[in-house]
Amino acid sequence: MAAPASRRVALQLLTSSSRISQRKFSSSRISAAFASPPRAQSTTTTAAKPATSTTSTYKAAAPAAPRTVTPSFPAKEPPVPTSRSTAAAAATSGQRSLTEGLSDAPAEIEGVAAHDWTRSYHGLGSVSFSPEQAETLLAPVNGEDVEVKPDGILYLPEIKYRRILNKAFGPGGWGLAPRGESIVTAKLVTREYGMVVQGRLVSIARGEQQYFDPDGIPTATEGCKSNALMRCCKDLGIASELWDPRFIREFNKKYTKEVWVEHVATKKKKKIVIRKDDVVKYPFKESKMGA
Repeated sequence: MAAPASRRVALQLLTSSSRISQRKFSSSRISAAFASPPRAQSTTTTAAKPATSTTSTYKAAAPAAPRTVTPSFPAKEPPVPTSRSTAAAAATSGQRSLTEGLSDAPAEIEGVAAHDWTRSYHGLGSVSFSPEQAETLLAPVNGEDVEVKPDGILYLPEIKYRRILNKAFGPGGWGLAPRGESIVTAKLVTREYGMVVQGRLVSIARGEQQYFDPDGIPTATEGCKSNALMRCCKDLGIASELWDPRFIREFNKKYTKEVWVEHVATKKKKKIVIRKDDVVKYPFKESKMGA
């Protein structure tokens, strides 16, 4: 009984293996039947087209028609002139702006036997002054007369120059002759002067003075003249030490000091130079750095 059972098992195994082989064979045949044939490569050539240039013409747009705007309110008529307005207009039309120049060129006098100091150099360098006059001009500057600006520049007040000139030549023995018209710029007035002593020219210098408001131009012209006087006096040797570096260093060591000050309104601090016998003046007050 055992033998027939083993045969049946062997037959079943053979039958299942044959079925599997048939399935594999049939699947391979089916896939081969439905497979698409290989596609042949096709080569295509495209001919290059010649480049064509096109030009476009732009036509200017026609100008738009002007618009006419009609005001919705009636135009005002000009005021009727009165005697008062006519007089005011006539007065203002005759005024001249100071910033366009002062037109104060020296007058040209015909028929007068005098030197035209606007162009003349009469007597320049011809004769030296007397020993007494030279001693007065070349006298050492008095340290008590020297002032110092906040930036440390030393200067002699212009009135001291005038006193020295009056002492050397006498009042009326010297003068400043303008050599051109005053030039007024946006912030500066300048003019050239020649110093005439005892009828001959001794020095030429150009003065300058800043101003901050048109109303201050008259005062600036006086400051310009004083500045020219100081520069002319350099040629005469008056207070020449103020341009000597050694004298400046010795003077600063002996007479000046640096202090920190604070502006009363803006509270800004900076360092200035003053004389040791002087005090800080308004609008500054003495302060400490970092305080």
